[in-house]
Amino acid sequence: MSAEILNAQHNDDTFENIWQELKWRGLVHVSTDEAALEKALSEESLTFYTGYDPTAASLHLGHLVQLLVMRRLQLAGHKPLGLVGGFTGLIGDPRQTSERVLNSPEVVAEWVKSLRAQIERFLSFEGENAARMVNNLDWSGQMSALQLLRDVGKHFRVGTMVKKEIVAKRLNSDEGISYTEFSYQILQGLDFLELNRRFGCTLQTGGSDQWGNLTSGTELIRKVEGKSVHAIGTPLITNSDGTKFGKSEGNAIWLNPQMCSPYAFYQFWLNTADADVVDRLKVFTFLTRAEIAEFAEKVEKEPFKREAQKTLAYLVTSLVHGTEATDQAVAASEALFGKGDFAALDEATLESVVAELPSAKLSEDRLDMISVLTELGFAKSNSEARRILKEGGASVNGVKVQGEDAAISKDDLLHGRFAMVRRGKKNQGAVELI
Repeated sequence: MSAEILNAQHNDDTFENIWQELKWRGLVHVSTDEAALEKALSEESLTFYTGYDPTAASLHLGHLVQLLVMRRLQLAGHKPLGLVGGFTGLIGDPRQTSERVLNSPEVVAEWVKSLRAQIERFLSFEGENAARMVNNLDWSGQMSALQLLRDVGKHFRVGTMVKKEIVAKRLNSDEGISYTEFSYQILQGLDFLELNRRFGCTLQTGGSDQWGNLTSGTELIRKVEGKSVHAIGTPLITNSDGTKFGKSEGNAIWLNPQMCSPYAFYQFWLNTADADVVDRLKVFTFLTRAEIAEFAEKVEKEPFKREAQKTLAYLVTSLVHGTEATDQAVAASEALFGKGDFAALDEATLESVVAELPSAKLSEDRLDMISVLTELGFAKSNSEARRILKEGGASVNGVKVQGEDAAISKDDLLHGRFAMVRRGKKNQGAVELI
C-alpha cells in the first residue's frame, strides 16, 4: 500500500470511540469484558497484536479482515505488533477435519518473509504509535521442551484444553488429533505472555474461530503475571446465501498478485451480491457510515447501476494492489464490455484477462477466423463460422471483421501474443499465439 493511501485513511469521527466503530462495522463477534475493553481503548494507547502463521506463501481475504482491524486500531492511537509465526507456522493451528502437512523449516522461513512483506504494507511504521514486526521463533525457538513443560505447560489444564471447540471436534472425529496440534494453544498463549512482557501488549485480535487460542493467552497472563488483558474475536465473514466468503470456484482469494491477479481480485469484488455489498463496504473500506448509507440507498433504488460494487472493488483492490494496477483492472473490465481499448492494457493485466476467458492457443498458420471461431467454440462447424463472418458477427480487439478469408494478423496481436475475439454480444474469448 502506498504512503498516499495510508495517509488518506481515517476512522469515522462521528463515533464516540473506536470500539463503537468496530461494533458498527460488524467486526466484534466476541470479546473479553466489553466495558473494560471499551474503556481501555478510549482512555489509553494500548499495544496490541495479531498473529499470522506462514502456512501458505500468501495471506488471503480472511487475513485482510485482521489487517484492516489492525489499521483501524492504529489510526485510533494504538500500537500494533504484527506477529509472523516462524515457530507456530512449523506446526499450524488445528484444522477442522485433518492434520496439517508439516512444511520444512526452509519453506516456512521463506513464507515468513513473504507474509511479513504483505503485512508491512498495511501499517505505518512511523510516529508515536509506529507498528513493529515480531517473530515468535525469536523466543519459542530458544526454549527447550523441558522449559516449555515446566514454565508454561503447568498452567494449562487438560480438561479445559479439550473443551476448546476445534479440539473437541477433532477428538470426536475418526481422524482424532495429534499432540502436535493439540499443543498449539499453549504456544499461542506463550506468544501473548512474551509480548506482554517485552512490549506491554495487553490486547490480541484474531478470528472468532481462534477464540480458544486467544483466551489461552489471556488466561496464561492472568495466572503467571496476575494481570487482566483483552482479546477481540472478529466474525467469520460469510455470504448472505450461507456460502463461505473469500472463495472463488473452490480457490482462496490470495493477496499475492502472483497467486490471484489484480484483475481477478477486482472481478471478485465487482461480483458481490446486492445483499452483501453494504456489509463489505463496512468491513473492507474506510468510508464513513454516512457515505455507506448513501450507497445502501443506491443499492435499494438503483441496483442495476452497481455503484456500490464498483466502489467496493476499486477501493479494496487499491488497498491491496495499488491504484495503478486497479486502474488497469478497471480498464480491462470496461474493454470486455466494449467500452475500452484492449491495446491500452499492460501485458500482465491482459494475460490475467485471458486466463478468465475461453481461450485457444494457435500457431501462426491457424489464425484464420474460421479456425479461431471453431477452436473457441463460438462456431460448431466451419460452415457456421463462414456464416458468422459473412454476417459480420465477429470482432477482433473490438474491431468488426468480415469475409470468409478474414484472419488475425501479426499486427492484431497485442504484446505480440494475444487477440481478443468476440462473437455477438455475449461470447468473448481470446487467442494466444504459440
